[in-house]
Amino acid sequence: MARPTDTGFTGIYVHWDGYPSHHLPLLLTAFRHRFAGDLETMAQHLIDNVAVGWSELGTDLLDGAPEPLRHALTGGDNYPSSELDDLITPDGSPPERMTVAETSASGLDWGYILRPHGIEVVHRYETRGPVVGWKTDPRARFSDNYALWTPDGPIPATAPPRTAQPPANPAKSVTTTSVVRISVRR
Repeated sequence: MARPTDTGFTGIYVHWDGYPSHHLPLLLTAFRHRFAGDLETMAQHLIDNVAVGWSELGTDLLDGAPEPLRHALTGGDNYPSSELDDLITPDGSPPERMTVAETSASGLDWGYILRPHGIEVVHRYETRGPVVGWKTDPRARFSDNYALWTPDGPIPATAPPRTAQPPANPAKSVTTTSVVRISVRR
């Protein structure tokens, strides 16, 4: 998780499940609902206010989101974000903050740079990536395939599932048939 700088980016390490299919829905929803579009407050929470690094980002980032959206993203699961707090160093000293920058991110699978217009998604084989706009539907199904996240390519996602059924097709014209009753008296 990072923010842009004049020369690249700087941020903090996130250990668990860094795939786009996990992080992008959480981040897009958090931006809109928990942080009400305030990118600086979101960046402070995710980057500045963590001591060492994140173990994982959790569903607490969805606080304030409508319940149907939360359920669509999580299937009803709830788990908190957790910091890396169980680290032991060889000499017993406190662990150092795990900062990430363009010069130190080469071994990381995925990176997310919080930009004013969206989230830049960078993977280990690229130095930059496409930007997923903040207005992107968080229910979209984002691909985790590295090869699809190219700097100048489209965002590799499929449309979100529909939440309502499409309107039924108008009924075809019905041909009416007249029924004639014939009475026969015996």
